[in-house]
Amino acid sequence: MVTAGAQHVVLIPVKPPGIGKTRLVGVPVEQRVALATAFAIDTVSACLATPGVAHVLVTTDDARFASSLTALGADACPDGGHGLNQALVQAAAEGARRWPGLRPVALCADLPALRPSDLAAALESAAGRSSYVADAAGTGTTLYAASYDDFDPQFGVDSAAAHRAAGAEPVAGALPGLRHDVDDLVSLQEAAALGVGPATRSALAAAGLALLQKDDGPPSS
Repeated sequence: MVTAGAQHVVLIPVKPPGIGKTRLVGVPVEQRVALATAFAIDTVSACLATPGVAHVLVTTDDARFASSLTALGADACPDGGHGLNQALVQAAAEGARRWPGLRPVALCADLPALRPSDLAAALESAAGRSSYVADAAGTGTTLYAASYDDFDPQFGVDSAAAHRAAGAEPVAGALPGLRHDVDDLVSLQEAAALGVGPATRSALAAAGLALLQKDDGPPSS
């Protein structure tokens, strides 16, 4: 759904669920795939419910999973297979072609506790400047925003410092669901304690991890 006054296209790079989240050590492959799928679904759903977001553009080479996300209301394009930052640059170019009046925002796909209110606050804070949201540890990045002309994502090791060195400004505020991406079981438990979206709640229950979760997660909050 396109909300009134929407100014942003959110770019979400999504690995094929079958090869993602290998650091969820001890979780069987089938359940790991289900969790990776659920994280992306809840992230996209929260973005689509966020005031200020006109479109969500998923970049992935998993055509079958892309169709699942487009069914939610997202758009999709191939990632090109040249690495995360290049995939985002290509997605931004596609966004500029489709929606030249919008501002591109790169966002991690593994934010199952993301709330529309947190994303809306970050987008408002980032308006008019190159900005990034550091992860809960302060070293990684979960969100990067810039104009099409200035779009230069620096995701990777120590990406928060890399974005800062490239001239982007950090977004302040607690923004807990936006800062808690999931890489391993510890970060999964932290996200679940915040309250995750319905797809992740279902995947956690199916994986026998229901005791980790709250029942009041996004995207409705």
